[in-house]
Amino acid sequence: MNKDDVRRAYDDLAPVYAEQRTGDGEGMAILTEFLDSLPESPRVLDAGCGQGTPVLTRLASEADPVGLDFSREQVTLAAENVPDAPLAQGDMTALPFGTDAFDAVVAYWSLIHVPMDDHQTVIDEFARVLRSGGRVLVCEGTNEWAGENPDWLESGVRMEWNIAGAAETRAQLQNAGFEVTDTWGAPETMNPDEEDGEETGDSDDDHPWTFFSARLES
Repeated sequence: MNKDDVRRAYDDLAPVYAEQRTGDGEGMAILTEFLDSLPESPRVLDAGCGQGTPVLTRLASEADPVGLDFSREQVTLAAENVPDAPLAQGDMTALPFGTDAFDAVVAYWSLIHVPMDDHQTVIDEFARVLRSGGRVLVCEGTNEWAGENPDWLESGVRMEWNIAGAAETRAQLQNAGFEVTDTWGAPETMNPDEEDGEETGDSDDDHPWTFFSARLES
């Protein structure tokens, strides 16, 4: 996987992707439960914020959010959709923030676009920017898978994924000093194998995505 190819792809399909990411799926119910576990008015990093909907918009209603994305076009859309949220263009393997900067980090559909060998680095970066006892919410494919789609979302744009799987992601969180406190399975749309926004239904599991909530141990 080439990270720059993924970045350019998200630049190219920004309007198409934005149309797909405006709904309130199972992932948003999980986000609500996660926010309930945080202190009042937490500072939260949305790592891979995309166009700012629906996650960054939801965070802005209850938290002090900061959005980060690798794609300049996605950041531009996020600035339009969530104008009061600070935004940065950057790489999750080297977050442009100091240590102990956030109470929580959320990463929706972003870790899956990082080269497999860099997943641990990203999770280590999440730990670095979190305050002691900080929380992280990460989604990952339940099963390990790597591949591409040459015409994702019928956009004519090629997209790539490196999905480590739930077991490996749990181990990476633990390696970074997190205690996993909750997990959820989600039959979320935006499956990498989708061609038209419909779920394929051919997963080995009824929940092809796994969400992890974890606390950084003191």
